[in-house]
Amino acid sequence: MHETNLISPSLLSRTALGAAPLLLGQTLVRVTGDGEIRCRIIETESYGGAEDQGSHAFGNRRTARTEVMFAAGGIAYVYLIYGMYSCLNVVVGDKDDPQAVLIRAVEPLSGKDEELMRRYRGPVSGKIANLSNGPGKLCRALHIDRSLNGCSLNQMNGPLRIESGDPVQALPIVASPRVNIDYAGDYVSKPWRFYIEGNPYVSVKDKHPIPFKQA
Repeated sequence: MHETNLISPSLLSRTALGAAPLLLGQTLVRVTGDGEIRCRIIETESYGGAEDQGSHAFGNRRTARTEVMFAAGGIAYVYLIYGMYSCLNVVVGDKDDPQAVLIRAVEPLSGKDEELMRRYRGPVSGKIANLSNGPGKLCRALHIDRSLNGCSLNQMNGPLRIESGDPVQALPIVASPRVNIDYAGDYVSKPWRFYIEGNPYVSVKDKHPIPFKQA
């Protein structure tokens, strides 16, 4: 039997930059009509506050899409890219301070989890990691769409939750610039993407990552 301890509320109350590396190794659980899928969070990106030019809420931009980012930490922010692919974010921090962490890659915890993810994802070519080594890919594999926007991530009876997983201190975490945010001005090169070095599910491996040391 696996433990079912939800992640600490204190993690969800951190800023995006503080929470993003600490979400690595935690267990993302998706409850579907076909069963429960459990996977390890491998890669994240921080989108922190109104000053972040890479954030949808830059300049405190409040729209129908971004309003969920202004909630208190602990809910999902799900949006579409290219009008067709969903992306999952964990809203963190305080109310009215738009902070979110994009989940960029996950790894199934068991063969059963992988099998169910393949059923939702459809045919996957190339390496096995292509199943969920990108934000759009993992949402298809976990059957996550806009219907889950705003759902709680810290309730055991919800459709999507985050449980405690691997001790962060034991993971080889590195930092690097975020991906595909050429529009972000001075924030393009900030090392606000975090991943578990050496894990095959990392979506983009940086040539010169920065070792992350937990404070």
